Amino acid sequence: MTAYAVAHLRSVDYGDAIAEYLTKIDDTVRAFDGRFLVHGTDPHVLEGEWPGHLVLIEFPDLERARGWYDSPEYQEILPLRTENSDGSAILVEGTAPGYRAAGYLDKISGRVNSES
Repeated sequence: MTAYAVAHLRSVDYGDAIAEYLTKIDDTVRAFDGRFLVHGTDPHVLEGEWPGHLVLIEFPDLERARGWYDSPEYQEILPLRTENSDGSAILVEGTAPGYRAAGYLDKISGRVNSES
């Protein structure tokens, strides 16, 4: 199942370290069959507040997404970003074809019933 690396970068110090990170990350992503879906665009905020930017990278599966993040090549450049930005990053699996939001009710029904 498709997986995604998602980063919410609330602030970034755009200096030499970030420039180096940006010039090196593409090769690390490609090595695990990843591709950028969202990067470097200003969000159109519809509700609430959204300081900063969103980065969304697609991978064929969670194994390759984790492999990319844990790879020595990415770990080598990771401090260039983490030491020069404030943000959060996660890996998350996508949904199966035909997924319907109402199906989530089945997943949480045990939680809802036990809290009642």
